[in-house]
Amino acid sequence: MLERRSGAERVSDEERVLDHSPASGEVALLIGVQRALARPVVVKAARGLSHFGEHSAGWFALGLVGAAFDSARRKEWLTAAMGAVGAHAASIAVKRVVRRRRPEHPDITIGVGTPSRLSFPSSHATSTTAAAVLYSGLIGRNLVPALVPPMLVSRLVLGVHYPTDVLAGAALGGAVGGILRRRLTSRKRTRR
Repeated sequence: MLERRSGAERVSDEERVLDHSPASGEVALLIGVQRALARPVVVKAARGLSHFGEHSAGWFALGLVGAAFDSARRKEWLTAAMGAVGAHAASIAVKRVVRRRRPEHPDITIGVGTPSRLSFPSSHATSTTAAAVLYSGLIGRNLVPALVPPMLVSRLVLGVHYPTDVLAGAALGGAVGGILRRRLTSRKRTRR
């Protein structure tokens, strides 16, 4: 039998099985999401979103593509791309203050590796929402409904976040994206 560690240390899979307690609250909700949605094709798509959104790299790359193809608004695209990265950085700062551990329960399947054990808020949700808000302003179409829900659900399907992690991440990303989008819009008006 393995010895018990302090609360700050991660427990092994074997210890979690021994400590199996009934799921409640967010853990039960997370397990329910996984049971309802975690089919092979959904998990594969969720992993793809996870890799795309890691460290906001995919959103940053899309901003660079926008800057390359829309030379008239290159600066705005680059600012928006940096906004997605900045939102990601803000989420990391909050994670280090809150220090909430990622979900751990024998009935939760972890479907992807993570760069840290910290969970709140979801950096993927934060950078995705910021990018959706910022890029919506640049292309003139609301991207939020198409981009944000799939990323939020993917983090639950993969078992790496609690529901409040993704909701808080979306709120933080929406705030960062909204503030920066207003600045871009007001800067654009003053140039006219």
